[in-house]
Amino acid sequence: EDILVGSPIANRTRKELEPLIGFFVNTLVLRSDLSGNPTFRQVLERVEQVCLGAYTHQDLPFEQLVDHLHPARDAGRNPLFDVMFVLGNAHGEGMHLADLQVHCQEVSTDTAKFDLTLFAEERQGELVTMAEYRSDLFSAETIRKMLVHYQRLLEGIVRQPQVHIDDLSLLSEQEHTEILDRWNQTARAYPQ
Repeated sequence: EDILVGSPIANRTRKELEPLIGFFVNTLVLRSDLSGNPTFRQVLERVEQVCLGAYTHQDLPFEQLVDHLHPARDAGRNPLFDVMFVLGNAHGEGMHLADLQVHCQEVSTDTAKFDLTLFAEERQGELVTMAEYRSDLFSAETIRKMLVHYQRLLEGIVRQPQVHIDDLSLLSEQEHTEILDRWNQTARAYPQ
């Protein structure tokens, strides 16, 4: 019911920063309250308020927030959240700078910075997702299933945005039958 997710923000709140080339990104910690089995629309409203509040403090460096909160530290983990959500909106568009033409180049670091990072981006009217994950925690098959379940969740939300979140299903009919029926066939013959 209490979810903490990291999300990057461009952090270009001042007009004079807009034309500058450089990396001004900061990390926001978004804490969402899912208590009370709200509808998806209610969750969306709650998350919107959390995001708007976080945006007003986006200039506070993440490192200062961590120093102020003094969370328990573990060298192998992020101090405030384990999952990052990145919503991109400029993939492949490139830029035009005078006589230069600039294109985005994807760079693989082969290192996950968080337990799980979900990248989402709208491309030609579709939401394209990609996951980066710690391979010591997740297998590729587990992540593939997570992404399929995420797609199913989004499809259910689009069909019924007023549904309560506890009633949203991640499972296909086949998975539902397998888990509830096949895996629960516990009847056994006892020796006489």
